[in-house]
Amino acid sequence: MKGLSVSKAVTALMLAGLVLLPLYSYLSGNIFILTLFTRIVILAMAAASLNLIMGFGGMMSFGHAAYLGIGGYAVGMLAQEGIGSGFIQFPVALAASAVYALVIGALSLRTRGVYFIMITLAFAQMAYYVASGLARYGGDDGLTVYKRSDFHGLINLSDRTQFYYLCLACLFAVIFLIWRIVNSRFGLVVQGLRSNEQRMQAIGFPAKRYKLVCFVISGMMCGLAGALLANNTDFVSPAVMYWTRSGDLMVMVILGGMGTLFGPVMGAVVYLLLEEFLSQITEYWALIMGPLLLLIVLFGRGGIMGLLGRVGRG
Repeated sequence: MKGLSVSKAVTALMLAGLVLLPLYSYLSGNIFILTLFTRIVILAMAAASLNLIMGFGGMMSFGHAAYLGIGGYAVGMLAQEGIGSGFIQFPVALAASAVYALVIGALSLRTRGVYFIMITLAFAQMAYYVASGLARYGGDDGLTVYKRSDFHGLINLSDRTQFYYLCLACLFAVIFLIWRIVNSRFGLVVQGLRSNEQRMQAIGFPAKRYKLVCFVISGMMCGLAGALLANNTDFVSPAVMYWTRSGDLMVMVILGGMGTLFGPVMGAVVYLLLEEFLSQITEYWALIMGPLLLLIVLFGRGGIMGLLGRVGRG
């Protein structure tokens, strides 16, 4: 119980810090920190969506970043064609991500283990090369989003503070939805399939159907993060779908604590702050980041959340 309270206290402090960050940015005059944490919040959302299938569902997808790109390109392509309404762009981003997740899931869930990982990776690379070949929408150079999504006066995405709170609200909504899913009958079945799929099938649960629905929901959540990311950077590029970005999301999940509700958020905050700090010290920051992450994974089983639990128990 003591360990549980320590992890809860640290999580509460982190969430309070995220909520109060714009106030600190305003009082200190540090605009960059708000921009940095907007990106962190968006990628934390993508990591949380991956955690739904990887941590709770046992599906190790190495192509999750594809949905970031699909969501981003949905916003960018519609803006390029003169459709700037967020009430159209965001639903299209969610729908496109859901359809792609449905196709990938329907095919990849026929396999297991390393074959599942490789198929999801192959589909993500396919999306990457398709986006690279879209000459009308920038091709390899990427697509500039000249105007952010318009919500007809309800919220102004060009205002840094309003946009940050929109991203934070979406993150909280995603986490709440994951909590509801995980604690529902559906979520318990998905977790049971992760533990012993053959036994769950033997008692009558259609494994592939449950996994596929979970896979599609996860893809839609990541597509939402992609739509927000395109608005944040005013740019979308095929690079956001490259396999290394999927690797980054997996690292965030594992670093924070796979199969925990707030672990991916914690992992995203720590990983991206480390990346920012080390990149300012040296251009060879990756040589320092790699061993650091390795030490955390080796000596912090269960990620940061697991480590906090053990510290609390003494």
